[in-house]
Amino acid sequence: MSCIYIENTSGGLEPGQIREKLLESLNNRKLNKVLLVPPDITRRNSGAGLIVSIYYELLKDVHVDILPALGTHAPMTREEQISFFGSNIPAECFLEHDWRNNVTKIGEIPGEFVSLVSDDRIGQSMDVELSNYLLDKSYDLILSIGQVVPHEVVGMANYTKNIVVGCGGSRFINLSHMLGAVYGMEQIMGKTDSPVRKVFDYAQEHFISRLPLEYVLTVTVSEGEKTDILGLYIGKDRECYERASSLSQKSNLIFMDSPINTCVVWLDEHEFHSTWLGNKAIYRTRMAMADGGRLIVLAPGITKFGEDEEIDRLIRKFGYAGRDKILSLSKTEPELQNNLSAAAHLIHGSTDGRFKVTYATEKLSKEEVEGVGFEYIPLTEAINKYDPEKLSTGYNTMADGERVFFIENPALGLWMSNDRL
Repeated sequence: MSCIYIENTSGGLEPGQIREKLLESLNNRKLNKVLLVPPDITRRNSGAGLIVSIYYELLKDVHVDILPALGTHAPMTREEQISFFGSNIPAECFLEHDWRNNVTKIGEIPGEFVSLVSDDRIGQSMDVELSNYLLDKSYDLILSIGQVVPHEVVGMANYTKNIVVGCGGSRFINLSHMLGAVYGMEQIMGKTDSPVRKVFDYAQEHFISRLPLEYVLTVTVSEGEKTDILGLYIGKDRECYERASSLSQKSNLIFMDSPINTCVVWLDEHEFHSTWLGNKAIYRTRMAMADGGRLIVLAPGITKFGEDEEIDRLIRKFGYAGRDKILSLSKTEPELQNNLSAAAHLIHGSTDGRFKVTYATEKLSKEEVEGVGFEYIPLTEAINKYDPEKLSTGYNTMADGERVFFIENPALGLWMSNDRL
């Protein structure tokens, strides 16, 4: 199947247009059992909730299971399932990915290839592990659904990332994240080709292509509670990813004439519960922040650092201590050696002293926030000065004359200063 796609950059696609393309993708095939693999609630602006609900209706005479591509994230609650996918899909349709246990190795990427694409930064072979649900041969069709958007680990999110990371195992997740961190976010973000993407492509070509798998990709923009799906791309191969990436690079990359001195980022409490997720505020702005600048993260929903207890413990123990220190520790500390995705996260969340990060929280204490290397301000105090209800996306001049740049959702873009390109 060649890529089925539709775009509307002037106002977004209507639900009827989306339904028509999803129906076309099914192509009157006789199906008995289908697996839908959407993102979780942390990608609530992806349009995946609408797409899953339409597919579920179109496949009403078919057995449908839904496997949210959690990756390392916490499992979705029933409330989150209903909020994202609608109340018409019963709880028994949902499966739960376990990245530490319920996976099987399906192949190995040679160390020589990893060394080649990483410019000799990493030379280890990589075990490709997938959820056992994906390997269930009773499925006639697997539909991987998700948003293409700039990403700190792979360059542009989704396509095979939804499978090898979102439904992958700990060994592959750990090493692929470390590969991205060692190579450097600034060399990766917003680009279709990166060392990590090349590793994903290898897995797709040699192992994943055996599955009855097709990709359903979106490009979106959001303002407030409104999300517009600008593009929808459905197919089996990289053509859909490349088309989606091209539109995302035009729609989700924001170029700044000069660096930002003070940036205020809002983290929606329904989407961001940990700094593991919330640090997108750092990743997506770091190429726009001025040296010596200040990033203020308004985080009402942040209750923890890691998405599971072990990762949370490691973040609290080692902190966002800077690239060089974390790289050194990852060579000597067995805990980090066995959890390289945590080490990569600590590198990603460190500014190496170039700008300051202040977390404004009410569910994490001052001692906890400062203990991992960030500055702290009480949430109520921060909101009294930087009220997200009164700030507009972009630059705002405060009552005291301070000029701040406001971002409503850091997950939806990549901000870059022209002098850092």
